This record gives sequence, structure tokens and C-alpha cells, in this order.
Amino acid sequence: MGWAETMVDALKESDTSLIAYVPDISIDRVTSLIAQDPFFHLVSATREEEAIGIAVGAYAVGRNAAVFMQSSGFGNCVNALASLCIPARTPIPFFINLRGEIGEFNIAQTAMGRATRPILDTFGITNYTLTDEYRLDSVLKGGIKLCHAARQPVAFCMTPLLHGGKLA
Repeated sequence: MGWAETMVDALKESDTSLIAYVPDISIDRVTSLIAQDPFFHLVSATREEEAIGIAVGAYAVGRNAAVFMQSSGFGNCVNALASLCIPARTPIPFFINLRGEIGEFNIAQTAMGRATRPILDTFGITNYTLTDEYRLDSVLKGGIKLCHAARQPVAFCMTPLLHGGKLA
């Protein structure tokens, strides 16, 4: 089983059926699998804070949700995290494709890519950096379980070492 299949399996095991995302080629492998699986409801958002609003709304009506985005878009949704997810104690797993990592070709992506994890740390959001498939299953399942038990967001930061990165 590859990294994308492992993610889908972890989401299913945690009964996380609504996936809000902003399209990104580096996460297409996992979102394509989700789109083909009738267990999931995949919602494409135009902006990251919109994806967060969709996920929070789903949780409010009793459905577990997750959000997929890239690190440049993470910068767009900081206020939604700080003023909605954290104070409302909304357990949403965030899957963040880190740009500005090894092999990056676009200089504009490096600053936000480097700032993502420190911002998560500043907000007290538990985060895991995913670099390969070793123990990926246990990190994802354990992190999502923590997310729901603590009623707080948890972030999984995906590097190009995991998914192969963007193409120039």
C-alpha cells in the first residue's frame, strides 16, 4: 500500500468521510482515490478558509471532516484556525502539502513553506512531518485519534520526500 492509500485507510478507520480541499497536484493522488470511494464526500473549495468552514460545518452536524491544502494556502487560513477551529475545539485533521522543501523550483513558495510548522507550533497545534511511508499508518491513525480525543486540530505536513513533489 502506498502513501495515498494509507491516508485513505486512516481517514476511513476514523470515520472521517467529508474531505474539503483546495486542488493541488501533489495531493491529487490521494484526492483521486477519495473521489472514487463512495464512503467519502469530496468538496473542492476555492480558498483554504472556505475548506475550513466546510469542515467545521460538517463537524457541527455530526460528520467527521478533514482538510487538504498546500502551505502557501495555509497562510490564507490562519485567522480561521485562530478564531474558529481553536476556540470552538474543532477536531479537524489538516493535511498540508509543504512547499519550499527539497526540490522546490518556485522561490515564492519557500517563505510560507518554512513558516507553516512554526505557526502551527505557535498556535499549539500538534503537527507531524511526513517524509516517507515508514510508520505512516501509525502516525496518521494515532494523530487522528488524538485530534478527536483532544477536540483540537492536528496537522500532517507532507513533504516532497513523501509524495514526490511538484513538477516544474
